Amino acid sequence: MILEGNLSARVVDVERISPTLKRFRFAPEGRREFPTAAPGAHILITLRGRDRVWKNSYSLVTPPDQRDHYAIIVRRAQESRGGSHFLHDVIQGGETVEISQPASLFPIASLARKHILIGGGIGLTPFLSYVPVLKARGATFELHQFCSADEAGAFQSLLDDAGENVRVHGGPSRPSLDDVLSNQPLGTHVYTCGPEGLMSAVTRTARQFGFPETAIHQESFGATSGGAPFVVRLAQSQKTIEVGESQSLLEALEGAGVEAPCLCRGGACGVCLLPVLDGEPEHRDHVLSDAEKAEGRLIATCVSRAKSGSLVLDL
Repeated sequence: MILEGNLSARVVDVERISPTLKRFRFAPEGRREFPTAAPGAHILITLRGRDRVWKNSYSLVTPPDQRDHYAIIVRRAQESRGGSHFLHDVIQGGETVEISQPASLFPIASLARKHILIGGGIGLTPFLSYVPVLKARGATFELHQFCSADEAGAFQSLLDDAGENVRVHGGPSRPSLDDVLSNQPLGTHVYTCGPEGLMSAVTRTARQFGFPETAIHQESFGATSGGAPFVVRLAQSQKTIEVGESQSLLEALEGAGVEAPCLCRGGACGVCLLPVLDGEPEHRDHVLSDAEKAEGRLIATCVSRAKSGSLVLDL
């Protein structure tokens, strides 16, 4: 489910969870309640700094029936392109920000007999909205959170009310994915969110144990957008834009004042796909099929780049 239109929200609380994690709560302005957000939904937040604007996507950690406020948890990433640093270092509470309507790209499979949730680090966040829904439905589920030992306590505190089938694996005795996914009943679905390496391993292991493709779900943060700089030429507007090594193609388009479509900013939804007229894309998305990537006729501007020195887009 994707709703159109943006919302005005006020930052009403900023809570430090760990040295690198903060929870931000937003209350609606000009209305009594926010729209209902499905479990696993995310919002796009527009952050306006002195010299630039960021548009970052974050999973909601509030349950769907929590409409008086939304909440997100953000890690201050060392290699951030600025959005997480702005939230952590500038936003103190009381500010007004623009957020999108909640978008649901990572839903719970309603017909699954069992749900296995596998998070890695900050990839836990969409599952914080899953858990109360699964509990209310009386669904059978397990949650396995993989993280570093020094963050295990912080993540455990977020899951204190999640139930007995929740495990935080932050030490050397963590189970293998074989242990987690073997001997599961027919009709089990597996969901994963976290670093690319973890999600790829979960997908690979699930396939080995016979999970059908329709029973394997993932929410991607998107591949690292950095890389060699390149030039993009826009065929319709005749603009030429340089894409720096530390910015995404989408960010370069927005920085040049181009109204480029986007939603998830993580290579998962396909909203930002644009036609490629010339040049060779370097695909990093999770939307295009292998055949479509080989054709090179489309590019997900939020995460993908160029193998060639330049690209020509039909925009």
